[in-house]
Amino acid sequence: MILIIGGFAQGKLHYVKQHYGEQKYIVNHLHLFIREQLQQGKKPEDEIYKMIEEHPDCILICDEIGNGIVPMEAEERTYRERTGRILERLAAEADEVVRVVCGIGQKIK
Repeated sequence: MILIIGGFAQGKLHYVKQHYGEQKYIVNHLHLFIREQLQQGKKPEDEIYKMIEEHPDCILICDEIGNGIVPMEAEERTYRERTGRILERLAAEADEVVRVVCGIGQKIK
């Protein structure tokens, strides 16, 4: 599994297509999937790990959402915290982790 992270509109998907091609199973906007799962009262971790088990060579693309001002809404804070914890675990288990800024990838693992 490869984890690609970076800020909003930093060229993450373009980077993936350039460097890995489109033959791999790609999940873009993982952070939005996590939000949707939480809103439905589900455990996003379960669905993510089920997908990784089915596609062990997948590429997960996720926006970095934990930087900046801490939101006032409890639900938004919970979403950011949960997403951060999920990304920590995914990064630890990933074969490769790349942070993309301005379309340039920096391999951090």
